[in-house]
Amino acid sequence: MTTNIVILITIILYMVMMIVIGFSVADRNKTSGDFFLGGRRLGPFVTAMSAEASDMSGWLLMGLPAVALMGGIAEAAWTAIGLAIGTYINWLVVAKRLRVYSQKIDAFTLPDFFAKRFGDNSKILTTVAAILIIVFFIPYTASGFSACGKLFSTLFGIDYMTAMIISAIVIVLYCTLGGFLAASTTDFVQSIVMTIALLVVVGFGANKANGFSNVFANVQSLDGYLNLFKGFDVASGTTGSYGALPVASTLAWGLGYFGMPHILLRFMAIEDKDKLKTSRRVASVWVVISMAVAVLIGIIGFSLMKIGIVPAYESTSAAETIIVDIAKVISNYGYIPAFVGGIILAGILASTMSTADSQLLAAASSVSQNLVQETAGIKLSQKKSMLLARVSVIIISIIAVFLARNPDSSVFRIVSFAWAGFGAAFGPVVLCALFWKRTNKFGAVAGMLAGGITVFVWKFLIRTKFVGTVLDIYELLPAFIVGLIFIVVVSLITKVPDKEITDKFEEVKASV
Repeated sequence: MTTNIVILITIILYMVMMIVIGFSVADRNKTSGDFFLGGRRLGPFVTAMSAEASDMSGWLLMGLPAVALMGGIAEAAWTAIGLAIGTYINWLVVAKRLRVYSQKIDAFTLPDFFAKRFGDNSKILTTVAAILIIVFFIPYTASGFSACGKLFSTLFGIDYMTAMIISAIVIVLYCTLGGFLAASTTDFVQSIVMTIALLVVVGFGANKANGFSNVFANVQSLDGYLNLFKGFDVASGTTGSYGALPVASTLAWGLGYFGMPHILLRFMAIEDKDKLKTSRRVASVWVVISMAVAVLIGIIGFSLMKIGIVPAYESTSAAETIIVDIAKVISNYGYIPAFVGGIILAGILASTMSTADSQLLAAASSVSQNLVQETAGIKLSQKKSMLLARVSVIIISIIAVFLARNPDSSVFRIVSFAWAGFGAAFGPVVLCALFWKRTNKFGAVAGMLAGGITVFVWKFLIRTKFVGTVLDIYELLPAFIVGLIFIVVVSLITKVPDKEITDKFEEVKASV
């Protein structure tokens, strides 16, 4: 038996376990509400870890280490800091109020929450929110499929498309079987596997690089590599500044949390709002540790590249296989190390699958529940509603596979764009819906559209035209600000919300 076969068996066992979980909870989905929100039965630990596992997609084990490896710690560290701050504030400020509010108005998807919160009987708000979810989630899901394709293609030398399709089939299987409960339970398991993978890679990588002292000695000679206010391009060997504007731009990643449907759904699904404090602590600690370790892996990866343990990467996209390459080195030491290597690779798979499953469910709910049943007004039985939800998962997966067909695409860059889209389109609306009574449906629609459109305009027009200037900043920051301004201005110049809506707001406020 070769070590590659041991690795393959380990990964297959992991995939089978995920499918078994899907089967085990399938009969608990009696309604579409169960399928999309698990009947609000999640415990505090599953809530915490499934939320963060669904957040930390393939970019945690592939994208973030690659950014640190090829560009020093500036961008990677500030991104991690912004996300850590955003995670904590989101759990502290948004989680409990959203849980209470969504239950009060009986909402189990984000578009449904917006429509009922603002009393939008015209379904315009539902339609806009659902379309934006589909627009940004499909490329987000595609990035996850791409990470899976890169993993198996690099490891076993099989065709990238074949590897990606197999991975997508496994994710679709347990999603269509078990819905939200399956996704959340598997995400909890996957977060554990991801943690093991990160720690093993750090320990082995540092050992092969002759200790942490040698790891840091290798990069200290590179001006700017370990400097939070400088950038270093390993490919070209050049140094650049990383000033206040890039820092603020990168920290803006944290703003994205307020608008992530797959994370916000976990807040809505916990069984008891008073258990959210436990969830917040668990989630915040895990996020800080996991991202710090991911950045450290990138630094270790540079030393391993320097001494020839892993290949010499020519770009950040190529360096996204760093953990895969380290796992392959571990596997060369025998069957037991090969099993360990398989667990590491399963961790990469876990980070990807845990996000892709949640994204698929959120996008599918937008199609089957929000667009077909609510906007189009097509009444379906519970059985047909469940069938439509599952078919939606399959169709969205097929589109995502098509978009991810290019093996040279960067997981980190795709995720950053989709993250900006959700953060700008939904983040300001969520905050205003929960904390500003005067917000109305006109302001909410205007804010969503303005934030989402600004992401596209800033990414593909402004940043392209003004490369290297003060306007060349992460699109989430300006788009979030624009969306917030539109919500405030349009709400103030249009009709005051009905008394029934403001009374519900006060009722929720009093019960939090």
